[in-house]
Amino acid sequence: MSSLVSGLPALLAPLFSIILPVFGLVFAGFACRKLGKLGPAAASELNRFVVYLALPALLFDTMARTPLAMLDQPAFIAVFGIGSAVVFALTLGVRLMQSRPLADASIDGLNAAYPNTGFVGLPLCLLAFGKESLAPAVIATILTVCVLFGVAIVLIELGLQTQRHIGATVWRVAKSLCKNPLLIAPVAGALFNASGLVLPQGGEALIKLLGGAASPCALVALGLFLGGKSEAHNVRTTGVLVALKLVAQPLLTWWLAVHVFKLPGLWAKTAVILSALPTGTGPFMLAEFYRRDGSVTSSTILFSTVLSLVTVTLCLAVML
Repeated sequence: MSSLVSGLPALLAPLFSIILPVFGLVFAGFACRKLGKLGPAAASELNRFVVYLALPALLFDTMARTPLAMLDQPAFIAVFGIGSAVVFALTLGVRLMQSRPLADASIDGLNAAYPNTGFVGLPLCLLAFGKESLAPAVIATILTVCVLFGVAIVLIELGLQTQRHIGATVWRVAKSLCKNPLLIAPVAGALFNASGLVLPQGGEALIKLLGGAASPCALVALGLFLGGKSEAHNVRTTGVLVALKLVAQPLLTWWLAVHVFKLPGLWAKTAVILSALPTGTGPFMLAEFYRRDGSVTSSTILFSTVLSLVTVTLCLAVML
């Protein structure tokens, strides 16, 4: 026991060197919003910069430089996809049985199963596991922001329509996803990779400048968002959703990765860490867009982000 205690500082030092930069940027945005240094529109505008410029540049650069064979990972896709789908479907079913409207139940499903792979996952994996982890992080981001998000949009549209025209709904979702820069950028990067072309020096410098801004700006934007949405609503529901996100999903993903699909070490660790991330801002964006009550969603994002400082640290302590 004494040797374990004496070795604890040596274990915690690298963990905090990984965690603190990420959450330090989140806190910086949070503090700027609370202190009034950045106004209520700052989070939205900075988020637009990340979504439309910086993060797509990072995704394009990653896909353009990643061997395409490395992305052919059906086992990883199954592990991460099943882990997210089970938690989403379970939450959706329970909320429907509690007489929650389909649109709101779908958003609650996202609250429990939508990890913040884009804003927190990419920088965290890069710091924890190196550039080799960016490929699974990109795959997980695509599954989250395109597939899971798309399914939720379809369900919300179905729930809000009085006359359910399935074809029109699917077409609307398809058009929305085809305009999503977080989908377009990695696909364009993969096509560029397959073409064998090489970016000119100026173009490469531009992509790297934009991509380098993605992680810090995204994390500050998340902090700004949390600083403006700090009120707590429906503590019991929020607590259940946070527990599903931070405990149930990573445990299920770990079981699938290690005991069912037997992923290689780096891919298994990345899958677990990405599934253990706090709830991303996607559900709140949908709640605002469709004019649904976003109080539970904002509370879930806030508390899952704060508590993940502990849970993600524990995950890294076990795996590093």
